[in-house]
Amino acid sequence: MNIEPFNGKRHFLSNILRLNFRNHRKLVVVDGSTAFIGGMNIGREYLGKGALGYWRDTFVQLEGPSVQQTQISFLEDWNWAMLKCGPSSLPRLRWEITPQPEDETLLILPSGPADVIPAWKTALIALANSATRRLWIATPYFVPDEGVMAALQAAALRNVDVRILRPERADHILVKLSSFTFLRDLDTYGIQLWAYQKGFLHQKVVLMDDDIATVGTANLDNRSLALNFEITAVIHSPSACAEVKAMLEQDFSSSKRESLADYNNKSLGFKMLCNLARLTAPVQ
Repeated sequence: MNIEPFNGKRHFLSNILRLNFRNHRKLVVVDGSTAFIGGMNIGREYLGKGALGYWRDTFVQLEGPSVQQTQISFLEDWNWAMLKCGPSSLPRLRWEITPQPEDETLLILPSGPADVIPAWKTALIALANSATRRLWIATPYFVPDEGVMAALQAAALRNVDVRILRPERADHILVKLSSFTFLRDLDTYGIQLWAYQKGFLHQKVVLMDDDIATVGTANLDNRSLALNFEITAVIHSPSACAEVKAMLEQDFSSSKRESLADYNNKSLGFKMLCNLARLTAPVQ
């Protein structure tokens, strides 16, 4: 077994900057025939033994050609970590596509700071612009930029049911404080903000209408939009969307609706802290 840090072999300045250009992808490829993509890390907190207790997360299992797409993303990261390129640097992996029934259509979407076009941001805006009935987003970190926020607001103005599900408890206090400052931007347009109560919600899931669902590693913050290397499965399937819809409805049943009135009733000191935290949003 080989273990390599993503930026560990880079020079001194690269190691200093790795906080802003880190590999946030969480994927598993098994024998070139099965892949898993989602928000889960490997740690004792996922057993409910951390300070936040129960963790709510989502992974998707893939088979067929999408596994090879996922494997390519892994190899690109592996070559970067190993400071190598070319056929001689590739580990021996299985590339034969295992025949599977063609029951779903999906895209594997890697994204990161090396993108010519910001892939995850572009995908979010495209989903928001295409939605006609619902746009449900589950994310542990909600600090969107102006482009994404404008797309969400435009969808809400078209009477799309736009909901944001985030955790009640936070593992990054600055992100939690910053997210409160978006309540006015959400509430004014009729966008619902929900707080998950059962534990710490860490899943990264989007549901657009009954047509497209995404499961991956990217959040709705500047790190995922511009600074981190991420990967997302974009699934075009009514049957898969029905499963995601049922899953999110269950999560909403374990959540409470937040409103602008809740924030307005907070103390002046709390609001000042939230606005100060908002100033650091680009690097949170």
